[in-house]
Amino acid sequence: MKLGDALRGIGTVAHKELIQTLRDRRVVFQLLLAPAIQLGIFGYAVDLEVDHIPTAIVDQDHTAQSRALAQAFFADETFVARATFDDANAAQAELEAGQVTAALVIPRGYARALARGEPVHPQILVDATDATRAQIAAQDASQMIVARGAQLATAPLVPRVLYNERLKTPIYMVPGILAALLLNLTAIVTAMGLAREREAGTLEQILVTPIPPATLLAGKCLPYVLFGLLDTVAVLVLGSLLFDIPIRGSLAVLGLGAFLYLFSSLGIGLLIATVSSTQQQAMLGAFGFILPTLLLSGFISPIASMPRWLQPITQLIPMRHFLEILRRCLLKGATLVDVAPQLAALALLGGGILTLSIVLFRRRLA
Repeated sequence: MKLGDALRGIGTVAHKELIQTLRDRRVVFQLLLAPAIQLGIFGYAVDLEVDHIPTAIVDQDHTAQSRALAQAFFADETFVARATFDDANAAQAELEAGQVTAALVIPRGYARALARGEPVHPQILVDATDATRAQIAAQDASQMIVARGAQLATAPLVPRVLYNERLKTPIYMVPGILAALLLNLTAIVTAMGLAREREAGTLEQILVTPIPPATLLAGKCLPYVLFGLLDTVAVLVLGSLLFDIPIRGSLAVLGLGAFLYLFSSLGIGLLIATVSSTQQQAMLGAFGFILPTLLLSGFISPIASMPRWLQPITQLIPMRHFLEILRRCLLKGATLVDVAPQLAALALLGGGILTLSIVLFRRRLA
């Protein structure tokens, strides 16, 4: 088939798919309005910032220095004093009862040890029932005490935070939410659409025409690429307005990354639809793929904290590379050269997935 004929065939199928999609209000809502609603829900609901932690204080020294430490400990309202004790066992009982989440224990001899320049170790007790909250609380408490000790000994310790100066959770989470939304929409909608046409018998009717399978699949994917790009723009605009997400890098690089990522996720949807016989199988297959993708992409937990044997496997996850592109471009102002490895990885993965989908699609129809 000549290139002109192929492009006309793709345009015809894409036009037909676009009209059919716009006629279904549920699909239009899922493609255009649902991402904005989900962004607002996830952006406000997913908050890893820890503040106003109910805390008990055990001051066993009762000196001006111990009171100054306690005052500094509660100054930024990360920790809020709820009770004061002289005995650490009483604070432990409050922790066990769930009345407080943390306890600061200042030992006897604290002021005397400071005056002599001897090491002194206030103790932080944290309820780790909520492991994430406990880890952040323990880190904040340790950093505060270290800074306080440095201030008393020599000069104040002033940390410098880059790229997310206010340590706002949405600035880190919204790029991940965008990548997850695009994966959900494109993979699920594509897989369900092809499975629905197969059940209805319309797919076989189309294949009676001289349109090659590759042209048919390309035409069916094209409208969803456009919807995905529109969703990308909408999420970035809403993220900037609602959560002050910075856009420091090139929009052209972001658009290229989104385009390549959409082809990868659409290829995954096509692959799932090819090996599925019903809409139920396609839905289960899509969700069965999405969950491991979210876990291995770095969206939920950093890849560096994963086991060493698992980290190379994450290179096969398109969402990982798109997340890196988003975070580097939005937060660090990365250029095309900076994210070239991630763009190349998305191109290779997308090309491989689409090729495999087309091959299996042809075999399934043979």
